[in-house]
Amino acid sequence: MISGNVPNHLISIAKTGFLTAPRNPVPAYSSIAKLFPMTEKNMKLVDLGGAPMPHRSKGTPAFDDFIEKVLAIEPVTFELPVKISRNAVNDDQTGMLLSRARTAGANYDRFYAQQAFKTLNDGDDSSIANSIGYDGLPLFSNSHVDKGAKYTTVQDNLDSNTLSIANFNTQYVKAALVKDDHGETTDYTYDLLVTDPTGRNVAHQICNVPGGTDQPTNSNPNAGKVNYILSSKFDAGAWVLVASNEVTKPIIIVEREAPHLPPEMIWFNPEADDGGEYCFNFVARCNFYVGDWRLVSMGHS
Repeated sequence: MISGNVPNHLISIAKTGFLTAPRNPVPAYSSIAKLFPMTEKNMKLVDLGGAPMPHRSKGTPAFDDFIEKVLAIEPVTFELPVKISRNAVNDDQTGMLLSRARTAGANYDRFYAQQAFKTLNDGDDSSIANSIGYDGLPLFSNSHVDKGAKYTTVQDNLDSNTLSIANFNTQYVKAALVKDDHGETTDYTYDLLVTDPTGRNVAHQICNVPGGTDQPTNSNPNAGKVNYILSSKFDAGAWVLVASNEVTKPIIIVEREAPHLPPEMIWFNPEADDGGEYCFNFVARCNFYVGDWRLVSMGHS
């Protein structure tokens, strides 16, 4: 940012705060993603599968085993470099230019949320490495089978149905009947609908209208029990059903270094035009992965 780019900020009658509305935070990612602080550069996330259920004794114990789930993770570096000329700072009549440059790192909050929803939207794309889960398949797939599981029937959480009240209820039932690696239903509560902004009207009817439509005599069991989020990172027509209140989440944000502005990433370049440049480079080391596919079901990609 140099004086020539912001000439009207440098005149004495300039006033700021009227022409650009502050960008509101994107929907909070906590309902679909969980943050995992990394203590090393390369790590593995490990978990056991479902615990065996009790069964009637037949004298000799029939042992059921646990399976192990593994997902290798590593961070990548994301940077946010900004610069502003010395002359622009000294001639600024609004008092905003330098502070805006220094606080640009706040956009990492938006970035995390946007990437979390984008990762969820892209969860059916096998060509994206981070869409592949612990079972070696995309988050959304028609052929889920846990390796070494007692229950070996193929399960799926991927469909191509237009968002509607009828299709939502079909997807809900399908998700509710998904089984763990021992063949037991998970009993997760699917309470969140995520879709793109074009699905706003239908999402509202599903989640808020007692009749599911404008007919108050109809019955809609989802009203008041299922919430919805509109994400601009979702493809047009895409929608996903999420069990959002479980301890684990379908998206995992791994973080080796939280967003920050290291001292060595603040410098002044005296040889730059317009009196030299103040430079700031915000950095974070993080990445975005997919977790347990049983927590989500894609109605349409």
